[in-house]
Amino acid sequence: MQHSITTQLIDVVETTLLVLPSFISPLMPFLLILGSFFLNYKFNASNEIIILKQYFSIRDNLIIFFVLSSGIFIFYFINNEIFSVNLYHKYKVKELEIRNNLKLGVPSINEFHIENDVSIFFEKQNNNIFYDVEAVIFKDGQFIKSFEAKIEIENKNYNIIFYKGERVILNETEKSKTEFDKFVYSIENKEIEDLTFDKEHYNTLELLNNKESEFYYQGHNRVYQYFLTLIVILISFKIFFIYSPKKAIFRYYLLIFLSVLIIQLINSYLLFLLKNNVNFNLYYYYLVNILVITIFSYFTYILNENN
Repeated sequence: MQHSITTQLIDVVETTLLVLPSFISPLMPFLLILGSFFLNYKFNASNEIIILKQYFSIRDNLIIFFVLSSGIFIFYFINNEIFSVNLYHKYKVKELEIRNNLKLGVPSINEFHIENDVSIFFEKQNNNIFYDVEAVIFKDGQFIKSFEAKIEIENKNYNIIFYKGERVILNETEKSKTEFDKFVYSIENKEIEDLTFDKEHYNTLELLNNKESEFYYQGHNRVYQYFLTLIVILISFKIFFIYSPKKAIFRYYLLIFLSVLIIQLINSYLLFLLKNNVNFNLYYYYLVNILVITIFSYFTYILNENN
């Protein structure tokens, strides 16, 4: 269980990679807008936008759009409902292990001291297992010599597990020497953190069926995010065909990007009202969000028609 500093750094990097799919969901509308603008800028630079408009029929463009859009949305859906949920759970378990390990400490050369309870001396360490171990348990006056040992976390305890060795007890109540195949010494630590579940642990259906209001509202937020993503996909198609001088492209990019940001901020505020205002319900939540998206869609349509 215990790691060296280098191993812990590697664990941190690997753990961070596990959470990346969870970032796609809130960032998806922005990624679509950015992707559309970068493609538009590239095609505008070589006048390929004009070629597409002149030599590809509306039907051809719609077919390409339908295939690409379906692929993007299916990927987004599978990532949200399967990949991000499963990997996020692994991320939380690994993160919890790293945090508890940091509280436990890091071995110094060939010594390892756990608070003021146990000192462990070992010849070598490999794959989180200590070999040729000698340990002193101060509280009980125990001296242990074993072939190997490892540390596990269970509930609120650090469990030091010794294998194949002998134990000497020297205290006021007992003086003995015994051999063992396996011996477990537990150290209680109330600072050890337990795994708690949040909204990222659940898929949309599980959130909608959850009895806790916070998770239930997050389920409706997921539904809204799917709807918003579909709208942004449609808008991205319109954005791609904007033909304008290079200097104006950035202005369009900034306006639409900020508009999507404002939409998400409004949605966040509406979620806050759902949780904290008894007079605000899901009917108003969807009504306001749909109104905002409608205004945004009309704004984008007008912007495209003028170019």
